[in-house]
Amino acid sequence: MDIHQAGGGIHFTVEHTRSALEDELFSSFRHRLLRMLRAGSTLVECKSGYGLNLETEVKMLRVIERARRELDIGISSTYCGAHSVPKGKSAIEATDDIVSIHLPKLKQLELNGEIHIDNIDVFCEKGVFDLPSTRRILQAGKDLGLQINFHGDELHPMKSAELGAELGAQAVSHLEEISDEGIAAMAQAKCAAVLLPTTAYILRLKQPQARKMLKEGVIVALGSDFNPNAYCCSMLMVMHLACVNMKMSMKEALAAATINAAYALGKSHMHGSIETGKQGDLIIINSPRWEHLIYQFGGHQELIDYVIVKGKVVYKNDSVLGY
Repeated sequence: MDIHQAGGGIHFTVEHTRSALEDELFSSFRHRLLRMLRAGSTLVECKSGYGLNLETEVKMLRVIERARRELDIGISSTYCGAHSVPKGKSAIEATDDIVSIHLPKLKQLELNGEIHIDNIDVFCEKGVFDLPSTRRILQAGKDLGLQINFHGDELHPMKSAELGAELGAQAVSHLEEISDEGIAAMAQAKCAAVLLPTTAYILRLKQPQARKMLKEGVIVALGSDFNPNAYCCSMLMVMHLACVNMKMSMKEALAAATINAAYALGKSHMHGSIETGKQGDLIIINSPRWEHLIYQFGGHQELIDYVIVKGKVVYKNDSVLGY
């Protein structure tokens, strides 16, 4: 947060994203998505949030929509205009802009078929968006039909988990500082906890209470939190870190990275497991046991021979097909 408040971090990336051409953003985005596909991910959540003004947020969402239409990887699109407070504005002013200007415009663009948005996200954190502002933005998004899936209780205990449960959120991510009451509320509401081992590792945060959440019946999912500060394209490495640092079992980590992760995006009816009637997404590995995908430390994707999406081979022997 010290770097963020000094104008670095998110704000540094915002400046570069604002100045980048749409084709430039798509080129780098496409490259990263194909890296994720090679590492066995067939469904990803992709967020805006490095524009903070309407023009750049729309630019990012157009890039996400183009990728959704052109690439084989599945995409759940998230509007995260409340990723940070824009320079020169207060959190209240930024909230007013998002609720009164951004969201109505985005809804219009979606009705016109120009973009598609599945989720709304807010960085609910001390010095960013407080609980009342977060509530207002999330509720406005929900009123437009968006799923709530937001950053919460990462650096400070904000009661984000309790808010997510109250608002009927599909998921809350981070949760390093979740309270016991928040854990109970999320379990009761069937709100998924998306834990991000890479973030806790890189920022040297305390680990999320994965074992307590699992014991209390919370739906625990895993995510990579891929961003300039956590440059990890491999969910296999994420599972490894979850087992080592959060003390999850390999079976728990696998479920958290597949069926529970799909649930966190509201897509477990079609993704996350191999079942009759679901989309045929799977990987075929060259290993005597599936556990080697997690057990191996680094180079996990070397074990993957094939990635299959909707029953179609899209990756074979170190080559993404058709790109």
